[in-house]
Amino acid sequence: MTDSQEPIESLVSGDLPSDSRQARQIARRQMIAEAVMAEGTMRIEDLTERFGISLMTAHRDLDELASRGLLRKSRGVVSAAPTRVVEASGVYRDTRQAAEKASIAALAARIIEPGQAVFFDDSTTVARMVPHLADKVPLTAITNSVGLVNELVEIRDLTLLGLGGQYHNWCNAFMGPATIAEIRRLRADLVFLSMSAIIDGMVFHQSPDMLETKRAMFNSAARRVLLADHTKFERRALYAMEPLERFDIIIVDDGTPPSLIERMKKQGIEVRVAKVELAGGQKVSG
Repeated sequence: MTDSQEPIESLVSGDLPSDSRQARQIARRQMIAEAVMAEGTMRIEDLTERFGISLMTAHRDLDELASRGLLRKSRGVVSAAPTRVVEASGVYRDTRQAAEKASIAALAARIIEPGQAVFFDDSTTVARMVPHLADKVPLTAITNSVGLVNELVEIRDLTLLGLGGQYHNWCNAFMGPATIAEIRRLRADLVFLSMSAIIDGMVFHQSPDMLETKRAMFNSAARRVLLADHTKFERRALYAMEPLERFDIIIVDDGTPPSLIERMKKQGIEVRVAKVELAGGQKVSG
């Protein structure tokens, strides 16, 4: 197995160097790689803030990760490279805020009515809706996510439309001009989307290609639903898509600051709050 193909765990597994500084450096590089894989694309400046390191240190770390084929650097931005390592990025993203995502998805599924045509984006939050969709059939599901296609194909009485285009390993999904052209030929009743960040009342994403694919779904649906766990209000991302008030419904979890929820409601936005399921199995959404 080549360096570019070795699992990311190998960056920190095994016998760490006895020098604690080097051990910390290896661990930090793993966290940087995982962060970029989770978002797809990040500004190097954002990495310095997140990990409390200098720009010079960030560039050294990124150069090392790029040399292993894990990441790519370009003009102040770093992106996940299409290697076998990146295939794990969806798994990594899915572990973050797992309880919040599950609760939000359960509440989101209540919006669907049998007989509708629905766009589902490739986000890990939207993917959590799958267990609830068998109760909504007959249903037409439209998605660019390969992982979602593989799960939805098991649901009886569900019509599945898979969107083609250019396949991207890091998110296990199709996106780009060909995908967008397919989306624009369709008109759905609903779209469920999740984004990287919410900043100053706007939704943002780190990948311009993914953002434009999501935007096409947004523009081709009669009703738009945004799924956003509370951490989305704490993050930064580069590319803006739409203001929050253009969504018909925004679903957040109960970890979202009440002041933010109240602010959105004052803007006339319909906000629904999902109660996060506790470890003991207490009920989820409200």
